[in-house]
Amino acid sequence: MAHRKSFRPIFVVGLIGLLTGGFVGFLLRPADVLGNQLPFADVITRGASMEGLESALMKTLAETSFNYLAAGAVIGLVAGAVIAYLLTRR
Repeated sequence: MAHRKSFRPIFVVGLIGLLTGGFVGFLLRPADVLGNQLPFADVITRGASMEGLESALMKTLAETSFNYLAAGAVIGLVAGAVIAYLLTRR
């Protein structure tokens, strides 16, 4: 039976990278004109729960904030997987 390499460390470190990158992306999200950042609920729904004047003014900011979060998560996932791969290869 051939020796099969385990991908579990790559998956685990990739998952840690995904969560860390998403968190960093959330922290680095842009602020509104007054310098305030949107709450997590508005960011994760891309502003779908906003109504009225708030929706007109902040929906674009919520979408941009979500894009920062998603980009951070993807970058973290790739970085974590690459680091784990390089550390576990023989």
